[in-house]
Amino acid sequence: MTTKLLKNTLDEKASYPGATESYFTTEMKFIQSIAPIPTYRVMDLHGKVIDPTQEPQVSKEFAVKIYKDMITLNIMDFILYEAQRQGRISFYMTNYGEEAYIGSAAALDSQDVIYGQYRESGVLLYRGFTLDNFMNQCYSNENDIGKGRQMPIHYGSKELNFQTISSPVATQLPQASGAAYALKRSGKKNCIMCYFGEGAASEGDFHSALNVAATMKCPVIFFCRNNGFAISTPTLEQYKGDGIASRGIGYGIDTIRVDGNDVWAVYNATKAARQLSVEEHRPVLLESMTYRVSHHSTSDDSFAYRSKKEVEYWKQLDNPIVRFRKWLEDKNWWSEHEENSFRTSIRKEVLNAFSKAEKLLKPSITDLFNDVYDHPPQNIIDQRQKLKTLIERYPENYPLKNFKNEGKDL
Repeated sequence: MTTKLLKNTLDEKASYPGATESYFTTEMKFIQSIAPIPTYRVMDLHGKVIDPTQEPQVSKEFAVKIYKDMITLNIMDFILYEAQRQGRISFYMTNYGEEAYIGSAAALDSQDVIYGQYRESGVLLYRGFTLDNFMNQCYSNENDIGKGRQMPIHYGSKELNFQTISSPVATQLPQASGAAYALKRSGKKNCIMCYFGEGAASEGDFHSALNVAATMKCPVIFFCRNNGFAISTPTLEQYKGDGIASRGIGYGIDTIRVDGNDVWAVYNATKAARQLSVEEHRPVLLESMTYRVSHHSTSDDSFAYRSKKEVEYWKQLDNPIVRFRKWLEDKNWWSEHEENSFRTSIRKEVLNAFSKAEKLLKPSITDLFNDVYDHPPQNIIDQRQKLKTLIERYPENYPLKNFKNEGKDL
């Protein structure tokens, strides 16, 4: 009788509202970890497909576009990084070693809205942001869509459904959850894609965003670029658990971890995640495992906290561009001649856009006061007048010839 009662007790579901899937047990056990979450991949380090059923059925044109965008991004990064070092622009961040995330852009619909962090320029490039757009923003010139109000690489495009990037870490996460809820209420068959680094997952905004998305069933994909470093802090000092993916499970969110240097793994996972979000209103956490080859930004010297040997090891071990190129070559969709020809031509295009942007004037000074209010309040009118008076009093300190309209519309 006692044995029967014990068995019934262990089979009984714990019906408390705070944990509805739990069962009773007589074993007192503290749980620190579960089995490690596997990392999904399609290609090995040599570009060979491991399981043919996982190889995406795409056209040559589709695959080659992704590859060309990866190369373009790589070359643009090199030129703009060097430009900052020469003092020609004020700031820059590269994507070296992480270019495979462009596969996620290829899996989305053009009407899906992007909330980026600051290392997602490849997503914009895939969607059609031109080289001129990139250069104009980094130079904050008169053709900059943002009218020179943002520091370099803080891109945005209403036309391409890419929300303007902001510097504070993780603020885009709760914004993405809210936008996804609004999208759900609108009835549109689209989702929100929110990119962030593993360092951002240490912020409170990360937890708020995931909890809201889970409880409100928001159509949002949280794409974590786990590249090993939050600026200078390595992952071993950021957290003890099983990466960022384990946190998604804790919030009851569909979660997957992928090889972030494998374009097709990123593409397949994002495509499946989008289907869950759009068709079933289920948020998804996708952790993309990669390695940040570059310094965090032009304000950082990563060799102060990691060795050059470590960086070279990763560059040689697993370059996402090289891996994808090998896959293309095995398909006879790419050749050495095409590689050399495209690199030469795209470098010329990047340099041409760079040269044009550098020669343009800065935006009109009046843009300092526009676009916030429909009708400027008195304090804005007063500030504008004070600036005009200051410029008239000290003209030698204000090179108006460098600005559109030379301040005549002030």
